[in-house]
Amino acid sequence: MSSKITKSAMLLSLVGLSTSLFAQTMPSDSTKRFEKKDLRTWSIGLNGGMLTSFTPFNNRTNGDFKTPQESWGYGGYVKKQILPGFGIQADFLAGKVKGLRDNDLPSPSAAQDGSGFESKIDWSAAVSANFTVANLSINQKRNFLSPYVTAGAGYMSSSANVYSNTGAVVPNAGSTGYGEHWFVPVGAGFKLGVSKGVNIDLGYTIYFMKTNNFDGAATQNNDKFSYAHAGVEIALGKRGTSQLQNYSPVAAIREESKAESAELRAALSTSEQNRMRDQEQYAKDMGDDDMDGVANKFDKCAGTPANTVVDGSGCPLVVTAPVTKVTEKIYVTAEDKRVVADAIRDLEFDLGKSTIRDHSFPTLNKVAALLVAKNFSLKLAGHTDNTGSMALNLSLSKDRAEAIKAYLVSQGANASRIEATGYGPNQPIATNKTAAGRQKNRRVEFTLY
Repeated sequence: MSSKITKSAMLLSLVGLSTSLFAQTMPSDSTKRFEKKDLRTWSIGLNGGMLTSFTPFNNRTNGDFKTPQESWGYGGYVKKQILPGFGIQADFLAGKVKGLRDNDLPSPSAAQDGSGFESKIDWSAAVSANFTVANLSINQKRNFLSPYVTAGAGYMSSSANVYSNTGAVVPNAGSTGYGEHWFVPVGAGFKLGVSKGVNIDLGYTIYFMKTNNFDGAATQNNDKFSYAHAGVEIALGKRGTSQLQNYSPVAAIREESKAESAELRAALSTSEQNRMRDQEQYAKDMGDDDMDGVANKFDKCAGTPANTVVDGSGCPLVVTAPVTKVTEKIYVTAEDKRVVADAIRDLEFDLGKSTIRDHSFPTLNKVAALLVAKNFSLKLAGHTDNTGSMALNLSLSKDRAEAIKAYLVSQGANASRIEATGYGPNQPIATNKTAAGRQKNRRVEFTLY
């Protein structure tokens, strides 16, 4: 029976210790890793490139002028990125659009060869939606290549000058003063992320004019021109943070989860090392090297010879003379029963465990003193409600009774006069269908005799 005491106490101590160690080694600030990220959503861009009257929708034969000319243009924009794949930008453009050989003149002819136009864009402003292929990488948080398309609407002030070097009359054409017109810009391109705050922007935009006289030649179809450009985009915001359009939340979560996993593994490893260390110490403390029924931790007289009769502290009982065994009747007084009743009333354990809470010790000390003073025998019967499995309830009721016995023995009571038994849910004193009934069934009964 004494070996069962030490084994049960050691098991309960190890379970409680391993749980507390694991809780203590968890990083207290690990959740900060998943807080809201600061990302740059505003940017400005400057670009320059070639303006031409040629587009994929008006070639040499179906445009107003047969031969396009390239001329320099320049522009810029301010953009607000709303989602990783969507933003709104305000575009600005200025420059000249040129072309040669009016298609309304006979071809080939000197009159056609000497004709041309030059349209000057005084200013142009547009608001466009920018659709970016967002960064979907699972390994890189910052995207290097970001293709995009744009579409929007704008307003422009421009003037056209149509000329003929031969003096021929150009049909349906003439120079215009500055006029203002609506247009629809549609473009595509890609950006190269050279750093967290700088992108190289390469794009091509077609301007669908809402007028047929942008080039000075009034025909049935509205005019068009294109702008191929290269430029630089600079992100505004907190230095060192990524741009929303280049940022991959998938890769960021993987990186943060990897760091979280590494911390958990380190905490578990430390907890396991501490558990093994304390297991050895508890095995040493709760062992019974001299086999006298008192654990080493509570044994004040270690190394007593085998079969020596000892008291609750492990010290040999002093017998001055042979004593004839006399059977006497044990009387349990009302005061004795009150001491036991107080202990039962004050007895509490940790939830789901057999660890006795500190405020239960004073009344248990009185029970131990009573057992020593009157040499009573005591039966401890542990009971539970029917919540959980039968095996778990039987084990828990037995362990709690054994824990009380171990404590009473540590306070000087004779281990051989204390019996600890667990009955699990098999002996209820109330219904298990209500919380109050289950509370009454979770108990440890003390019987003096």
